[in-house]
Order: sequence, then structure tokens, then C-alpha cells
Amino acid sequence: MQKTSLLAIGLIAGLGAAAQARPLTINDVVSLSRIGGADVSPDGRWLVWDQRETDMAANKGRTDLWRLDLSRKGAVPEKLAADPAKSESGPAFSPDGQWVFFTADNGGKSAVWRVAIAGGAPELVADQDVGGFRIAPTGDKLLVWADRPVGATSLADKAASKDGGSARTYDHYFVRHWDTWSDGQRSQIFVLPLAGGKATGDGVAIGGALVGDTPSKPFGDGSEIAWSKDGKTVYFTLREAGMTEPLSTNLDIFAAPADGSAAPVNLTRANQGTDTLPTVSPDGKWLAYVAMKRPTYEADRQVIQLRNLATGEVRALTEGWDRSVGSLAWSKDGKTLYATAQDAGDDAVFAVDVATGKPTRLTGEGTAAGVLATPKGYVYTLNSLTAPSDFYAGTGVRAGGKPTRLTWVNKDKLAGIDMPSVEHVSFKGANGDTVWAYVMKPAGLAEGAKAPMAFLVHGGPQSSFGNGWSYRWNPALFAGAGYGAVMVDFHGSTGYGQAFTDAINKDWGGKPLEDLKLGFAAVTAKYGWLDGNRACAAGGSYGGYMMNWIAGNWPDGFKCLVTHAGVFDARAMAYETEELWFDEWEHGGPYFEVPANYEKWNPVNHVTAWKTPMLVLHGEKDFRIPYTQGIAAFTAAQRRGIESRLVVYPDENHWILKPKNSIQWYGEVLGWMDKHTKGK
Repeated sequence: MQKTSLLAIGLIAGLGAAAQARPLTINDVVSLSRIGGADVSPDGRWLVWDQRETDMAANKGRTDLWRLDLSRKGAVPEKLAADPAKSESGPAFSPDGQWVFFTADNGGKSAVWRVAIAGGAPELVADQDVGGFRIAPTGDKLLVWADRPVGATSLADKAASKDGGSARTYDHYFVRHWDTWSDGQRSQIFVLPLAGGKATGDGVAIGGALVGDTPSKPFGDGSEIAWSKDGKTVYFTLREAGMTEPLSTNLDIFAAPADGSAAPVNLTRANQGTDTLPTVSPDGKWLAYVAMKRPTYEADRQVIQLRNLATGEVRALTEGWDRSVGSLAWSKDGKTLYATAQDAGDDAVFAVDVATGKPTRLTGEGTAAGVLATPKGYVYTLNSLTAPSDFYAGTGVRAGGKPTRLTWVNKDKLAGIDMPSVEHVSFKGANGDTVWAYVMKPAGLAEGAKAPMAFLVHGGPQSSFGNGWSYRWNPALFAGAGYGAVMVDFHGSTGYGQAFTDAINKDWGGKPLEDLKLGFAAVTAKYGWLDGNRACAAGGSYGGYMMNWIAGNWPDGFKCLVTHAGVFDARAMAYETEELWFDEWEHGGPYFEVPANYEKWNPVNHVTAWKTPMLVLHGEKDFRIPYTQGIAAFTAAQRRGIESRLVVYPDENHWILKPKNSIQWYGEVLGWMDKHTKGK
């Protein structure tokens, strides 16, 4: 087994004397400030961002705008817009760099505002209840997106009031998505004239007769929309709706005139997989975007494409690079594309040479995101398993350059907290392949003492726990509670090449379970402080599925199991989940065509072997893996006479997001694990 040491991105040094050190708790994590959307002024002087603070009384977060003068060494962040009655978010500079536009509440509606970067009172720009905006490079137009009835011609079109009964009625599927029932509205884009900081009229819809969501739901954002340099054309991502929508990952990139004078043109019709992240070059000549080749596969490799906007010629820029690109930003000189991609546990920034397609990794350990090009280089956020996000700056396109830390937004809140140590280790997994895992040791563990194990299994399944901070599943919190946290990136995980990611297809309970068993054996053999005889396994989504699978196929492995939003009955899941493309790709087709593929790895078929105490958690608004799957797993454990507990959140979806619910969730999970590993 090999290992590499893992740094904590400088979080701990100087934060508190050793005598004051204490472990991290969920109350600490909930209280942390979270940096969000950001922008850099065209001249590179100012960085602005929205920063979330937790309002425990209201049981939610609220955001303010902050600014930092990048031209002054030692400058400290200061608030730019912070109305306590509003949440200011999504900042974007005007083309002249004098104003910061953002969204915030106005009488119950989400409106567009602006504030001078020099400071002052915010001004209302557009008051039509929108989801977000993009300013034209020419400064004379404002694009907004908003939920409106299908076929809306302007922002003035609103949903008709209902008469009669309360029933929802549907004639085709996608009746619900993520956590919302379909109500006949779609996220659509509209363009309004902009002059003197005011948008006038109700805008013109530029989507034509297209039916779909721009940005895409549930996780799409402004990165799916781009302006042409001359402000006359809008490029946007949309998956056309219809009878096949729940079966399709075919997002396409369309071009539409900003005045709505012609119907949108599909630029990527030839590709039946995903096309997204349209990004126009600084000279306006090229459209960069990413594309997946395989239809219905949401975790296929995203390859950068370059389209010559004059000729329509398209070139696959990173076809030879076995990594999947997650974001794009052009350098100011147009010679480089800054791209983020998962790479063996990290999410790194890469400089991709536009002429050759050669990628160069620019950042080190940790999870980088939100890359913004500046005249001198780029700004990005960085976090790790032991540090929440802060802003950093990099220069040039060479590897190995030392980044400059720009912010330390949680320095005071984390003072005195003793973070765990982390190692990234490898072992031989299924088929003899190299598999990686993170092992986190509790801070202050006495010499010769052993720590019980929290064996954490990630969701996805095409995902990775990775070297990143989380406000939901945070391994450092398990370590703070005295556990040695172990996270194995089994076959199916991302960041290790597309073949490794693909290896889980139609093999949910095969190679991944073998990797988990081999990883468990490898880390307990290597680390004498890790007590494999006092281990609990926990996972959410696919990780929750794996808990149900372990219950029947590794029943002697753990003192307890924690399954959050996990698949219990693959047959029911095949007909209940809203995004059918996912389940049908994973199992090779719909259940009625290939039932054996589903039943081969179906946890419900192994309930007779269950005997491990099980905690089951689920959100009632979860439409990805409906909460009935959790109830069924709990019922199975109860009928088997197994110690079990069910925790259902009526106000949460696939994720637990509200601050008080998060605190309660960790109380339930750690309490369950303590009971079965510590006798508490």
C-alpha cells in the first residue's frame, strides 16, 4: 500500500494555542460563513462575492455582498451590500466595472439590483421576480431567467389561477423533479433593454417555441448561458421537453438573436449526449463548451469542444485527456481555457492550451472551483477535507506556481479547533486495480489508543468523497466525534479515468463491494490505531443503497449501519424515481426489459440475511430516491426483529439542508454510532 501526505491548506497554523484545542462539531460547521457566487472587475482590481451566514432563529442562511481590493497588498474584505431584510446574491460587474449587479428580495419578489463598487445605496434595476441574470457585454441589455408558463412571450405572462379541486393532472411524465411537482411552468430566458441602470418593459422571450428549462433543473445556473461579444446573440443550454424528457440527457446548445426576431438554432443537434457550458472567447470568435458522447449517461466524460462561430467548424480540444471537465473560463488573452476537473481525489484547475489542447495542472491538493480570469491570471476558491472555502489567486499558465491566499473568512470561527490529520492511501482492489482511499485520524488520539471506525461510502455512484469540504457529509465531523473516518473511492468513482468510472455500470453490488472489503482490510492492517472491531458503515444515496446491500451481503462486517436516502428495492425504484435515464443506464435498460439486471443487485432479495442494527434517514420531499424506499428498509429491519430507527424529514429533499435539521441529523447519526461502538 502506498500513501501520500495530505496538507490542510494552511488552516490550522496560528488559529489557537494547543491548550485551547477542541474537536470540530456540527454546531461549528453550521455556523461557518460560506462564500458563494463571485466576480472580478474587468480591470482586475475588485473581487466581489456573496457570503452566507446562518440565521439559526429563521433556520436558514442569508447572504451579503463583500468586496476585496486586489490592487492593495494586505487589503481586508469589507461589506458592499448587506441589508438585513434581504439576501443579496449572484454579483456580476457591469462592463465598465463601475457597478455590481445582483439579485435580492423586493416585496416578496426576487429582483435585480445594482450598487456602485465604490459603495453607496443599492438601486433597483428590474422588479419582475426572476431567478438570475446576465448582462450583455455591450451594457445595453439584461438577460434574465424566470419561471413562467410554457409559451410565455414576456415576463408579464403569469400562471393562471386554479378553479375547482386541488388535484394535479398529467398526461405524460416528468410529473415531478428533484423536490418539486410540475406546475406547467418552465425556467425561460427574456431580454430587456438596459439604460442608465434601469431595465424597462417586460422583456421579450427568446426561446421561441422551445419547451424546456434554461438554466436546466435542478442544478443549472448562469454557466449555461453566454452572450456574444457584440451583444446580439445569446447562447444557451436546454433539453427539449416531451415524452422522452425523463429518459434523456440530451442537453443542447442553442443560439438565438437577443431581440427575439428569429427562432433559436440548435448548434449541437448532431450529438445526442449532453452539450453544455457555452463560453465565448474574449475576441468573440470562438464558442467553447463541453460535450458527452453517450446518450442517457449523466457521468460520461465531458470533453472541451471549440466551435468557430464564423464557419461552424467544431474541434474536440481535449479528446485525448482522460479527465472530465467541470467548468470553463477563458484567459483574458484568449490563448488558454481555465478548466476544473477531478484528478485522483482533488478537483484542480488546469490550463488548457487552445492551440494544442494540452492540459497543465495549476493547483495542488484540495477542491478548486469558481475560476475567474483576471488580467494577471485567475482567482478561484479552494477547500479541503479539513478547510472550508477561501479565495486564492494564481498567475500564468505554468504548473507549480505558488498561489496567493486572498481571504480567510472563517479564521475566527475556527480558532482553537484541532482538525484531524488525513492521508491518501492506495491498495489493490477488485481485478487487482489500484484503488484510493482517504483515512482521517482524530486529533489528540492518545498514544496506543484505538479509535472506532466510521466507514463512509459516497453517493453518485459516479462521484468521490475527495479532498473537499462538505456541509452535509463531512468526514471531519466524524473524526471530531472520535472516529477514524475511512472513505474508499471504489470502482465507479470519478477522477481516476473514465474506464474506472464506467466500471460500476450493471455491477452495483459487485466490484464496489469488493473494493470496500479490500479497503477495510488494508487500512485496518496498516493503521494500528484504527479499530476494525468497532466499526459502523454509513452512506447516502448510492452509499445508502450500499448500506442496504451490505446488510445482506456483508452482515458480519459492522456493529451498525446508517442508510440515508438509499435504494432498498430496485424494482420499485425503477418505476418511482423521476430521472429514469439514470436508473436505466445503470442497469442496462428499463426494468420490464432487463429485470435480471436489477434483481441481481437488489437489496430486497437478501433481507433474510440482515442482522446488523440499522438507522434509516430520509427526506419526504426526495423524488430522486423516494422516501418510501427508506420506509421499506425500516420495515424490513423491524420485521426481522433487528434494532432499527427511522428518521424522516418532511421539509427536506435528497439532501439535508436546513441548519437545525443538519444538527439533528448529526445527533441521530453520531448517537447511533456511539451506542453501537462506544456503548453510549
